[in-house]
Amino acid sequence: MARDYSKKRKLEVNRTGSKDYPVILLEITHANLATPIRVVKDNVNLVSNGETFIAMGFDIRLPTDPQGGLPRASLSIDNIGRELMTWLEASNGGQGANCRIMEVLRSDPDLIEWEATLMLSGIEATPLTVTGQLSYDDILNRPGVLKQHTPENTPGIF
Repeated sequence: MARDYSKKRKLEVNRTGSKDYPVILLEITHANLATPIRVVKDNVNLVSNGETFIAMGFDIRLPTDPQGGLPRASLSIDNIGRELMTWLEASNGGQGANCRIMEVLRSDPDLIEWEATLMLSGIEATPLTVTGQLSYDDILNRPGVLKQHTPENTPGIF
């Protein structure tokens, strides 16, 4: 995925020993969440565009390019606090959740350098981590019409 970084970010990428490093923000949304879950991959909380992102450990594995399938990425969040587990239990395992991934510079957290919004599915929880799969909606394999004629719903034409 090509990223159109700001001029400042391009300079920081090439600088050795830069103190202005990029950080990754996650925003998980779901119909059963009153407010989205917002976390930053850092050891200090961060305010970006008026929203507070809580410092928490997580890992994102970039998508693979499988033959004949959609690219999938994976997400692993440290399982600390009861809020995440309460939401998972109330939302039937987080079905229908979306995950917005953003990169910002710590010195300019309101400028989002790049972002992607993916569907979050296959969520599993252990005492240490909560993991899930990130993917895009498979719109290419959806039927082109709402109703299809099959022997079950229109037996007279078969």
